[in-house]
Amino acid sequence: MRVIVVGLGVQGAKRQRIAGADCIATVDPVNPAADYKSIQDVAISSYDAVLLCIPDEPKYSLIRYALVNKKHVLVEKPLWCPDVRQLEELEHLAKANNVVCYTAYNHRFEPHFMRMKQLLDSNALGKIYHCRMFYGNGTARLVRDSAWRDTGAGVLPDLGSHLLDTLNYWFGSKVKNCHFNIVSKQCFENKAPDHVIFASHGGFLSIEAEMTLLSWRNHFTCDIFAENGSAHISSLCKWGPSSFTYRKRVLPSGRPVEEEHTLVQSDPTWELEYAHFKKICEQPSVAQDLGTDQWIYTELERLGNEELLIA
Repeated sequence: MRVIVVGLGVQGAKRQRIAGADCIATVDPVNPAADYKSIQDVAISSYDAVLLCIPDEPKYSLIRYALVNKKHVLVEKPLWCPDVRQLEELEHLAKANNVVCYTAYNHRFEPHFMRMKQLLDSNALGKIYHCRMFYGNGTARLVRDSAWRDTGAGVLPDLGSHLLDTLNYWFGSKVKNCHFNIVSKQCFENKAPDHVIFASHGGFLSIEAEMTLLSWRNHFTCDIFAENGSAHISSLCKWGPSSFTYRKRVLPSGRPVEEEHTLVQSDPTWELEYAHFKKICEQPSVAQDLGTDQWIYTELERLGNEELLIA
């Protein structure tokens, strides 16, 4: 598959490296290292897919350009449009032209995230009671100094989109019945929120999600408490060591039987995700539903508006 990378920043350079010989050209309006300044300058016949590593604002127009021209698209999360109805239009174009429109959430390919999904799908935990997630990095100053990042809902769409996608990956469509609300919004160093907590205490389980740009050591944690035990993730491979702990409840009480898996390795998610993208491009019809993207978009927009009402 022949691909072009549009947006030659940090993410774009990473996508270019992972694509290797598949990448036949790069596009960036300001980076002098790019081959072209505009996607329209690249011959349509020279590529099969576009890897979009760009800010939110131009995403819709560039995705639409690619889909109209029957090119597969991988776009960095979140899939954002000025209007949610435009997501429906993109889905229609992908189906009509038999191409893929795929939003990149590389954490789906984190080994312990996949292990968690297998455990949840096995029903070994029984009834799920509560899921608590934390995702933090220390990029507050970089975001504040960016010409475009310290705006709007701040950390919420950036890291919150990952958490919502992960919840959907683990729990499926049931999580879409949860009603999330902002619990806390803080602007400690930035104009836009740099520390946010949202939660849902209705639906089929209780959920708390916290995200911050003020965690000076990058970190991720998840704790799931359930009828028959609990499961815990600490860190990601790229920030390792990363551990997964499964505790089997002992009745009526007592120290649980514990299984722990610790990984010390480089981040495998980018290679795995790119391989997945190439595979689904061979069968586009299996990956043309943008329903989850529409749900994430709607939730982030609603929560972002709720942020504005909090002093």
